[in-house]
Amino acid sequence: MITDQCINCGACEPECPNNAIYEGGISWKYAEGTQLRELVQRADGSLVHAQDPMTPVSDDVYFIVPDKCTECEGFHEEPQCAAVCPVDCCVPDPDHVESKATLLERKEYLHGL
Repeated sequence: MITDQCINCGACEPECPNNAIYEGGISWKYAEGTQLRELVQRADGSLVHAQDPMTPVSDDVYFIVPDKCTECEGFHEEPQCAAVCPVDCCVPDPDHVESKATLLERKEYLHGL
């Protein structure tokens, strides 16, 4: 997650291999940066179309979409957002603790790899 200590520098956004990071107030789509093009089952069980614009998670600071985040598993040794953040506000989200296996399954789902 990105804390409210974020200075909105944007360094994290281009580093995400899943396109899971967005500027505050910007709508997002499951299809952006992934192979998803049809219906997507969200973590809460609901279905949405991958091309549908979704409500921003935050209006004030950059945010990470948990359903698209893999913590860079299968891409890098560590989460790249945290590695490049100049104020250390990209931190693990205690409400979304997931196993390495779950993160790798999500990577396969998002990218068809």
